[in-house]
Amino acid sequence: MLYPIAIEKGDDQTAYGVSVPDVPECFSAGDTFEEAVINAKEALELHFEALAEQGQLPPLASSIDHFMTRPDYEGWVWALVEIDLEPFLGKASKINVTLPNLLTRKIDELVKCNPAYKSRSHFLQVAASHEFEKLQGMG
Repeated sequence: MLYPIAIEKGDDQTAYGVSVPDVPECFSAGDTFEEAVINAKEALELHFEALAEQGQLPPLASSIDHFMTRPDYEGWVWALVEIDLEPFLGKASKINVTLPNLLTRKIDELVKCNPAYKSRSHFLQVAASHEFEKLQGMG
């Protein structure tokens, strides 16, 4: 999953600061732009590891476009950090799921045409994650 990060430019005296808008409690920094991006990935992975230990799902990433026009990030540089969420979701277990044939066919067509989904199971995992994210936003 690609997480947008906002990077505040540094200089000779100040490190590059990194904010992760989808994970407001996760911050990072680096002496160079490249180091800031690498450190942001590490900070996200450590944060998601802590969430998993507490039995919480990692938040889903928003589109970078959602944040780019926000006034509080004016003048910041944007980048994307790719995080594999699988390690933070626990061991996989096989379950039987009953779905109507038309729905199964539509899911399979979408998976076949969209490389973002690795399989039918991955699609269902992403869909479930979106539903949990919506429920968390309500409570």
